[in-house]
Amino acid sequence: MKILFLGDVMGRAGRRAVSENLPRLRDAWKLDFVVVNGENATSGMGLSGAHAKTLLEAGADCLTLGDHAFDQKDMLSFIEQEPRIIRPLNFSKTAPGKGAKLFTARNGRKVLVTQALGQVFMKRPYDDPFSALDAVLKIHPLGGMAAAIIVDIHCEATSEKMATGHWCDGRASLVVGTHTHVPTSDAMILKGGTAYLSDAGMCGDYNSVIGMDTTEPLRRFITGMPKDRFTPANGEATLSGVYIETDDKTGRATRIVPVREGGMLQNSGP
Repeated sequence: MKILFLGDVMGRAGRRAVSENLPRLRDAWKLDFVVVNGENATSGMGLSGAHAKTLLEAGADCLTLGDHAFDQKDMLSFIEQEPRIIRPLNFSKTAPGKGAKLFTARNGRKVLVTQALGQVFMKRPYDDPFSALDAVLKIHPLGGMAAAIIVDIHCEATSEKMATGHWCDGRASLVVGTHTHVPTSDAMILKGGTAYLSDAGMCGDYNSVIGMDTTEPLRRFITGMPKDRFTPANGEATLSGVYIETDDKTGRATRIVPVREGGMLQNSGP
């Protein structure tokens, strides 16, 4: 199976990059399934229902969220109407929506997508992500009903992401980090057959401070005082993520390639 995961979509520039490039990549790379993390797609803070539709219409099979899952208030109700959106497993026991779901890929095979929030350096004390993921992966063994399993680990610390990768090794096709907006160069296939990348990066304008126009972040770093709201940078965006191929029988990864399309970063892909 050929799977593409795209990192945090950041504002208008990120949405534009996905809309303009994903349809072409789906055809050129013969993708069976596409996951997009969309939690910063609306003004850099959360995802609105309208912008979720934009990403889904561009070719995403599933959207994941993150700690900003419900910053856009209409997502509280929209997520109940749109089953292709996944919120973090451990966001809140009362949160609407689901933290894991089986989808049908274009080749007819089933793909499980799940997401968890980390605990280290995060603003809120989220529930344990390891036990949350363990419960889901025990119900859906890799290579059973789920021909492929994708885990989006949304957190600050690379050590926590790496620990999650090893925790899920052999039980997921891909463990990929999101949240920090900076792509890492540690794409690998672990011993148990799980593809791993610490951070997929963002789909956004890299001439920025993690996707935001540089003016206000610089002011706050230099003076320690806020003046204006953060606004997403709106220059040419880079489409960032990771491409994997899996074995049809076992669901284990056979190939992993970082993806950088357009913008300021060097291009790469399968």
